[in-house]
Amino acid sequence: MSQPKKTLLLILDGWGVAPEGAGNCVKTADTPHLDSIMAHYPHTLLACSGRAVGLPDGFMGNSEVGHMNIGGGRIIYQDMTRIDMAIEKGDFNGNPVLSDLIEKTKAGSGRLHLMGLVSDGGVHSHIKHLDALLKLAKKEGLTEVFVHVFLDGRDTPPTSGLKYTRQLMSILTQLEVGSVATITGRYWVMDRDQRYERVEKAYKALVEGKGNIVSDPLSGIKASYDAGETDEFFEPSIVEGVDGLLRDGDGLFFFNFRADRAREISRSLFDSDFEEFERGAVPSLAEFATMTQYESSFPLPVAFAPEKYAETLGEVVSGNGLKQLRIAETEKYAHVTYFLNCGREDPFIKEDRIMIPSPRDVATYDKKPCMSAVKVTETLIEKLSQYDLCVCNLANLDMVGHTGLLDATCQACMTVDDCVGKIVKAVLEEGGRILLTADHGNAEQMIATDGTPHTAHSTNPVPLVFIENGAEEVLLSEGILADIAPTILGLLGLERPSAMTGKNLIIKR
Repeated sequence: MSQPKKTLLLILDGWGVAPEGAGNCVKTADTPHLDSIMAHYPHTLLACSGRAVGLPDGFMGNSEVGHMNIGGGRIIYQDMTRIDMAIEKGDFNGNPVLSDLIEKTKAGSGRLHLMGLVSDGGVHSHIKHLDALLKLAKKEGLTEVFVHVFLDGRDTPPTSGLKYTRQLMSILTQLEVGSVATITGRYWVMDRDQRYERVEKAYKALVEGKGNIVSDPLSGIKASYDAGETDEFFEPSIVEGVDGLLRDGDGLFFFNFRADRAREISRSLFDSDFEEFERGAVPSLAEFATMTQYESSFPLPVAFAPEKYAETLGEVVSGNGLKQLRIAETEKYAHVTYFLNCGREDPFIKEDRIMIPSPRDVATYDKKPCMSAVKVTETLIEKLSQYDLCVCNLANLDMVGHTGLLDATCQACMTVDDCVGKIVKAVLEEGGRILLTADHGNAEQMIATDGTPHTAHSTNPVPLVFIENGAEEVLLSEGILADIAPTILGLLGLERPSAMTGKNLIIKR
């Protein structure tokens, strides 16, 4: 096989396509490089939400889902869809891990704890899964059931937690089982950037009862709104009069299905070698089980074990003896490695990985919209010539877009634009080509229909642009994220494996 041209897959996280408007930072920001690219190079649209990426109809995509579909070259049915189908078919109640959890809980203290993100955002969890768990607990005769509510406000509107908590309490009343024991904003309990000072506050609320005391869940949330605090940042709080702290002999189930933001708090609850903060006496639980596998090394029972995917983009490129690089800053490093490889932790042969640290001197990225994009760009340009395929993610549009702040997100767009300009220049000078795309939208839809900040992802399509010297004659068909891998393989002169059901989007060269 002749040596293929250097190829770069450049993923602008959160770069969606929507009509111009006040909330479309992609359009309103000054982005001369991206404007020129869209004017001069062939491009198309890719669906990145709902059934196109293995989610239920109408559900927005996210970075985990997007990168798995991109790397898999096929529609990857997401954990949420698998759990939904088990509930619909009646298989959920017979899940052996759930059955074992309940039996061990009964043999222990009889107290079951359910913790997770309570919303219908569908990115990390879904409230209907909690509903199914509560119905199962009722069916099995458990009388002491405690829900530890993590408030969202990031993948859902910033002050929607009151609605979801009210919905939960209605379920508890109807079933006549369960109480809300603690409430915590996801900022504290779902960190993924080793900011353990946040996780410590959540842990101490769950285990030691240290934190704010609220008389009841709804009034506590209302008071936080009155104080200008949105769901994401709700201080870890204990509900007065509910004896729901984690104790020896209790059972615990973590119902989040996305792994990255579930790992740190989970480790603090089971790992005997945990040293990130002082825990005091750690409860000896009868059982601690999780909805999905958060990390392969965790010794925790998993209700929905990961499916195995062969013949992914990384595997095929490696199997043909080509060198590949994955590069991103901390916030998206797992996405260009673990998730792009469809749940594989270890790199393939000749797959190198570079993680550029994300800023840690700010609490939210509106304070530093540039994040670490410049360093990612400089490092990528330095390494380009050494690899046949590079995959790079620039995180700014998504991470700053989640703040809901227009000026900061426009600044992020301008930073990314400048970086893209430098990357494109370097790749073309190297005689290579670029597929420029995104995993989902965000920065193009910053204002909700009611005029409030829109901090979640969107269901808008994303662009796919083919950039190469002489690319003007290329035609691209519309597609889905799963079509990216077959398109890359075609560019590299490699055969698409049968496991990849996506198609090559280049229809004329």
